[in-house]
Amino acid sequence: MAEPQIRFDDGAAYERMMGQWSRLAGEIFLDWLAPLAGLRWIDIGCGNGAFTELLVERCAPAEVQGIDPSEGQLAFARARPAARVAEFRQGDAMALPFSADRFDAAVMALVIFFVSDPAKGVAEMARVVCPGGMVATYVWDVFGGGFPPEPIHAEMRALGLAPLRPPRSDVSRMEALRDLWAGANLDAVETREIRIRVAYTDFDDFWTANSVPVGPAGSAIAKLTPDNKEKLKAILRERLPTASDGSISYEAFANAVKGRVPA
Repeated sequence: MAEPQIRFDDGAAYERMMGQWSRLAGEIFLDWLAPLAGLRWIDIGCGNGAFTELLVERCAPAEVQGIDPSEGQLAFARARPAARVAEFRQGDAMALPFSADRFDAAVMALVIFFVSDPAKGVAEMARVVCPGGMVATYVWDVFGGGFPPEPIHAEMRALGLAPLRPPRSDVSRMEALRDLWAGANLDAVETREIRIRVAYTDFDDFWTANSVPVGPAGSAIAKLTPDNKEKLKAILRERLPTASDGSISYEAFANAVKGRVPA
């Protein structure tokens, strides 16, 4: 039986689920990259434009091209302020619609574990970046427990239910990312961990954000029977770390890698 697809076709729903996490992790990632101003960027798997917005706000780019397979996500991205600088188009991470040496920097933000052939995706990133240019990604550490929906997934597993996870979760390990960058013959390869903490106002805020029917957690919750859904909610309400004011906060972490196209 084929594993159910994890789809991202609703930009607003994705923003509700992942917006806080994406922005906080993206800011740390950009601090680490420390890019020069005036670069030509490609944001592969740009989704609803959350990371692209950070590029425009913080990096004074000369150009940004955002590529994603979902027109629903791209429609949301085109409505962002970033669209005054960035151009968003439909495309495939493994067959980028650009010539070689076209960009100064290529990034994938929280995407590489959705690419069916990650090595081919990294090779495409390197192909479209000019000699000396940067190729980088960051991705939630699924097997290390760093995935933001992990509290939900852990309780689903305890109930004997099957949570969904990104199809190429194996590449979220730090050593796998290093191997991919080495396999693409990139120079000056470096890695780091990115840790962030997000707070929800209360349990209802947490549940609403994580049960929208997109992504691994929301897609899995949508497939539960009503009884199992209520059981999962009750257990999470009891076990999630809750402050005296009712707020819920916890940490997630991602692995990041960067390298340079040989000059």
